[in-house]
Amino acid sequence: MLYQLLYSLHTQFSFFNVFRYITLRTIYATLTALVITFFLGPVVIRLLTRHQIGQYIREEGPQSHLNKKGTPTMGGILILFAVTVATLFWADLTNLYIWVVLLVTLGFGLIGFIDDYRMLIKKRNKGLSGRTKMFLQILLALIPAVFLYLHFQYNTRLSIPFFKTLTPDLGWGYILLAVFIIVGTSNAVNLTDGLDGLAIGPATIAFGTYLLFSYCTGHLKIANYLQILYVPGSGELAVFCGALVGAGIGFLWFNAYPAQIFMGDVGSQSLGAALGTVAVVTKNEIVLILVGGLFVVEALSVIFQVGYFKMTHGKRIFRMAPLHHHFELKGWSEPKIIVRFWIIAVILSLLSLSTLKLR
Repeated sequence: MLYQLLYSLHTQFSFFNVFRYITLRTIYATLTALVITFFLGPVVIRLLTRHQIGQYIREEGPQSHLNKKGTPTMGGILILFAVTVATLFWADLTNLYIWVVLLVTLGFGLIGFIDDYRMLIKKRNKGLSGRTKMFLQILLALIPAVFLYLHFQYNTRLSIPFFKTLTPDLGWGYILLAVFIIVGTSNAVNLTDGLDGLAIGPATIAFGTYLLFSYCTGHLKIANYLQILYVPGSGELAVFCGALVGAGIGFLWFNAYPAQIFMGDVGSQSLGAALGTVAVVTKNEIVLILVGGLFVVEALSVIFQVGYFKMTHGKRIFRMAPLHHHFELKGWSEPKIIVRFWIIAVILSLLSLSTLKLR
């Protein structure tokens, strides 16, 4: 009987012991967020519909979008809830990086929520002013940037893809870079969120990519083998990225064309900020240009369009910006644009992963 008792205790200890592994906890964080999003999705859609929290369509946009008017929006709340629960349940809560990314994600989600709420109050497609939104975003992005700069275990060297020995130390300038990346990525994802599933698909792919980056940079042996910068503790962010992948897949079930729900700014701004923060923490800041290349191009299309319009007093480069609207006005169907953009996101993800070895 004593042997059976000891064997039983050993078996139970061994079972719980396996949950020390980041890989296993990442898998379960992904599944947890997926299940939460999948089963709560219909409930959230009904609640938003009941309270008439629907999407407003800008008048100058493509006319084909008018039939989307009234579709439940602010679905990003569902994503944030699923990610937060899954992360708190499966991540190591003594890890400061986990709290940093959660703070930024929820903080930008709050900014997006206020933006969406003001649209509902004003009954038009305009929320916070651009200056107010930018001020709040920069203020919030300063928190992780300053924290990382002052953190004794964190260095301010910049990792350059394809160059294993080129790691310039930016010093206090790293704070400015971190803020630029977090705020820029947040707004880039927000600009991309213009078609059904267009933003959540590439975002899910990007988080899957950074899941691998996080694990590699947080694993001493793997980091040394790949000759990348080792960031102690950053491997735990794989759990957070896994939760975002699960929530993204679950949300895509309802956001796929024709969308039953939109994520709104509360979703797009928070997802972009989370992606930028993970990129900064894991020392994969520059490669984010490749991982999130789709978001970069969408943002640049708006910048170039506005700049060219002002310089030429009314002329345009694209038929409409962001870029996905240009293809809409060229006659491409919405599903074709979405799927092709997803394909591009996958290709960019694979290219970015190749930078781990090609150095």
